[in-house]
Amino acid sequence: MKKRQTKGKSRFLKNLYWMGVLVYFIYLLYSWLFQVPSGREIGQNLVAYLLTMGKILPCSFILIGLFEVWIPREIVEPHLGYQGGIRGYILAIVLAGTMAGGLLVALPVSSALYHKGARLSVIFTFLGASAVVRIPMTLFEVSFLGVEFTAVRWLVSVPLIIISSLFLEKYLSKEKFGIK
Repeated sequence: MKKRQTKGKSRFLKNLYWMGVLVYFIYLLYSWLFQVPSGREIGQNLVAYLLTMGKILPCSFILIGLFEVWIPREIVEPHLGYQGGIRGYILAIVLAGTMAGGLLVALPVSSALYHKGARLSVIFTFLGASAVVRIPMTLFEVSFLGVEFTAVRWLVSVPLIIISSLFLEKYLSKEKFGIK
């Protein structure tokens, strides 16, 4: 009985999702036909975002595919796995800081790292750092807000990212959310 309810709920959520997508595109079409400024701007933003994704994602997926094939698990696991210690968190932050594409690329990279044996808290640190400590973003921030602000933000953000990653890993492993 419970399985049937879950299946029905899943189907309802899937239908609700597709209804939302349909309403979104109907609104874009309506805005284009009847010159609604907010809808036209939403449509232009969608096209710009899709073009940006089209430029970044193919290259990143090729590189992630090469990473999956060329880098054995035995190389990733000692550095980013449980035996990596604090070095794994430092490597994750450095990798996230030097990576282009932000979270758009960080999510598939984190999946590849997970399949290669990286510790879950290191992956969460990588995801958090990819949103906070990227070098291009940091240079932009320094030019407008100053070195002091950026240094304080890094000194506060990085430890909080690591601490929250550890808490998330502990919670998820206790709840057994598909963690190795």
